[in-house]
Amino acid sequence: MRNNRAMHRIAVLALDDVVGLDLGTPAQVFGTARTGDLTPLYRVEVCTPGARPIRSTAGFQVVPDHGLELLDSANTVIVPGIHDGPPLTDGTLDASVAAALRAAHDRGARIMSICTGAFVLAAAGLLDGRRATTHWAYADRFRRFHPHVDLDPDVLFVDGGEVLTSAGVAAGIDLCLHVIRTDHGSAVANRSARRCVVPPWREGGQSQYIERPVPRTAETGTAATREWARQRLHEPVALRELAAHARMSVRTFTRHFRSETGLSPAQWLLQQRTEHARLLLETTDLTVDQIARHAGFGTTAALRQHFHSRVGVAPTAYRRTFRRTPEPVASRP
Repeated sequence: MRNNRAMHRIAVLALDDVVGLDLGTPAQVFGTARTGDLTPLYRVEVCTPGARPIRSTAGFQVVPDHGLELLDSANTVIVPGIHDGPPLTDGTLDASVAAALRAAHDRGARIMSICTGAFVLAAAGLLDGRRATTHWAYADRFRRFHPHVDLDPDVLFVDGGEVLTSAGVAAGIDLCLHVIRTDHGSAVANRSARRCVVPPWREGGQSQYIERPVPRTAETGTAATREWARQRLHEPVALRELAAHARMSVRTFTRHFRSETGLSPAQWLLQQRTEHARLLLETTDLTVDQIARHAGFGTTAALRQHFHSRVGVAPTAYRRTFRRTPEPVASRP
């Protein structure tokens, strides 16, 4: 189902006090996913319990076209975040909503949450024994309500295969783009990201966004050095070179780098090289050996080791799954 190029139906389940941005994210991001001839790949619809209007946190009401029956036929079900209600106040969920979510999961639908929507999935029993995430500010409360969930508040999203969760607000965009990439490859996901004017992926995790007592100034940032390193992924880049480019000591650079990205410089470089290798595997006919050199791994063995560690499959297996033939581009005047 996840690689089916036919129209994919997405049901967005909105509950009272739904976060306005979370509610609009799936329609906006998935709505930009199209083939080369501009054929839409997803259809996004909104439902509520009883098809009744609900409140949003953005000062407007949501008047849906569907009730919970929409979950019976959706390929993917997405639960946006909420700012109030039983899932957040006492960890419980309306029985009819819980049953509809479990039924959708049992018949094979992909289930996703954005931000505090993870509280809804957990209250429905869909996250027990699974790794999941939610907004970092709600992590302690989530653990109190749902001790059987393996909560990781440091990541932007968790892809558990059949159940996926994202961190707060904008991390929902990251998750939606990840799903488009999983379903249809990097080329489609990158086009969607450009339409939404966001990066195709963001490095690091939530730790870079947690409130800190002393804000960093632009002069002490490492963004320019990260961009410099991205242009040199095919070359060996040492930590001392990165620090020298940023005009910092190695110790100071490492501290600022981790603070800004949530990763060490070495971890970040591996992530960037792996993502570049994925893109080359999906979009070029380069051999695995050539890709290893272009992505900066040096040897095929090093590429295979790190790729399998981070992605979970060998490069050749990944290419067989995600290599896309060029799509026809609609002619334009």
